[in-house]
Amino acid sequence: MARVRCITEMGMGVDVHGRDATKAAKRAVSDAIRHSSLGFVRMLGKTPHDMFVDVTIGVPNPDAVDTSAVAKELPYGTVTVKAVKGGLDIPAESGGDAITIANAAVIVSLDDGK
Repeated sequence: MARVRCITEMGMGVDVHGRDATKAAKRAVSDAIRHSSLGFVRMLGKTPHDMFVDVTIGVPNPDAVDTSAVAKELPYGTVTVKAVKGGLDIPAESGGDAITIANAAVIVSLDDGK
């Protein structure tokens, strides 16, 4: 089976207080898919459940991301999520808190049938 990349979406999510990398990551995925409607899948004789959805999340502390919680943001397909070093932490002036920014790349592929 060979996968054919059909869609690449990017998104950004922010946790303003608490440095919650998972919350920021979930918001980034939601941002990436919010305006997508993949009607072409049916034109190819597939269903949304035939999709492979590969998500890469960039955050300052990748180990802090609950990838299974992030995967639940995707309503269809076989979903894989990996967290990598990226994103941004913006410390508060007082030093006690930070804004955590996550970036998401959501790639949707289909089996080419070969």
